[in-house]
Parts: sequence; C-alpha cells; structure tokens
Amino acid sequence: MKLIDGNQIAKKIREDLKIEIHKISGRKPGLAFILIGKDPASLSYVKMKKKGCLETGIHSETLELPADVTEASLLQEIQRLNLEETIDGILVQQPFPKHLSTSTIVEAIDPAKDVDGFHPMNIGKLLLGEPGGFAACTPLGIAKLLEKCGAEVEGKHVVIVGRSNIVGKPLAAILVQKARHCNATVTIAHSHTHKLPEICKSADILVAAIGKPLFIKAEMVKKGAVVIDVGINRTAQGLVGDVDFAKVKNVASMITPVPGGVGPMTIAMLLSNTYLSFQRKRGAL
Repeated sequence: MKLIDGNQIAKKIREDLKIEIHKISGRKPGLAFILIGKDPASLSYVKMKKKGCLETGIHSETLELPADVTEASLLQEIQRLNLEETIDGILVQQPFPKHLSTSTIVEAIDPAKDVDGFHPMNIGKLLLGEPGGFAACTPLGIAKLLEKCGAEVEGKHVVIVGRSNIVGKPLAAILVQKARHCNATVTIAHSHTHKLPEICKSADILVAAIGKPLFIKAEMVKKGAVVIDVGINRTAQGLVGDVDFAKVKNVASMITPVPGGVGPMTIAMLLSNTYLSFQRKRGAL
C-alpha cells in the first residue's frame, strides 16, 4: 500500500509557484479574502490560505465584515474588488450567515476572478470542456493528486460517493473530460443509491466525499483500488475522514490520509488559480 502524501505534492506545487512569481517584475498576483463573522473554522481556513499566499509571494488582503452585514453592503464590496486592478482573485469564505443568499454572492464575483471556481459560468465551462474558466479547488486538487501519485485514470471506473456542488459534481466533470489524465468512466453515488457497497466495490478509484466519519469500510473496497478520502470529521478521537483508514489501507493499493491528503491540495490549487488569473489578465496565456 502506498500512502498518497498530499503535503509533499502540495509543497512541490507551492515551491514551483514561488519560483514563477519571483520572476515577475512589477506587481505580483493578488488575492482578496472576504470573511463574514467570526466562525472559528472559517478563520482557520483563511489563515492557512493567507499563509500559502505569503509562502509563494502572492499579495493577499482580507476584508473582515460583521456576521450581520447586509447583502447590499457585501455586494458593494465584491463589486469594488471586481474593479480593483491589483486583485486577480476573490474568495468569499463559506459558509455564509443564513440571511445571505449563497447563489447571489457567488454570482456577483467577476467570473475572471472567481478562483474558487463556483460561479455558474466557470462551472458551465468546466462541464463543456471549454478553456478560460476555473475549476473548483478541491476537485482540481484531487485530479492533480491522482496525476502526481501515478494513478492511472484513463479508462478506469471512478466512483465518487457524494454529489455536492463543491466536490462530487465538479470532480465528475473533470475526470470525464477528453483530456490527459482524465477519460475516466465516472459514477456518482449518494445517500439514495441502491446497492451502494457493491457499486463502491466496482471502483478502480474510489472517492469518499459524503461527510460521514469512517463510512467507507474495507468490504466496500476492491482489492488494489485507489482510495481518495475528502472527508474531514471532528470526532472525540480527533480528525477522521469518511474512510475507515485503519482497515481500508490493507485493501487499497494507494490511499490518502486525513489530515495530510486532499486538504493541502485545495489550498495549492487556490494559489495556482490565482496565478493563472494573473497570467490571463496580463495576456501571458
């Protein structure tokens, strides 16, 4: 069994980015974070993302807004950042307070600065296989992990357990593309899927993104399958994934740990998307 080290792969991506950004004369790529309220998890995520910016040489700024900010005020700030020349990416940290409309906020971001890859225009380009958009960071990170660890994807059966707009659906759209390191046959399974254990066991590559701790058991995994665990669940025993790692590692040929698997890749792809946006804006691509 080979452990897929997301920390090491993400570190190499950040190091390569740092080299490229260091070569730039004049202004560096810029990423703006909008943080609403004081949610501890959101504060922690933004802190990690800002650390990644600092490491690679990306300029970052954070706009902190109160939890009771009005939608109109928030949209005004997004529009200001849309027009700001020094900003190449805008990230409004989710989840949002209940009184704010997620779709309204996401759609207010300029698609050319939507480095999170959630704008309907970017999702549409991804689905159509068109260039010029951004893919969501976590599924993009998973695709990059599979490529870098040497997992064969072309022609393989990928089963994704979870159909979220953030992971499951965009990952399926990426891996089914007619492109290098893609060309997979993809099944999306979920809570209403009949014979879920059998479907999981048919996978050459099994991606668990269902949000249930230790949900994927060893008997649900084909011998020699590649297992990608997207879950991060806080339990009394600490952080665990959606996969019963202790048992499944004895069946899988390759597996990601939690933490240290998919998580670091998400941040690496955010930084990579910001650099991509910067390059497009200056006509380098």
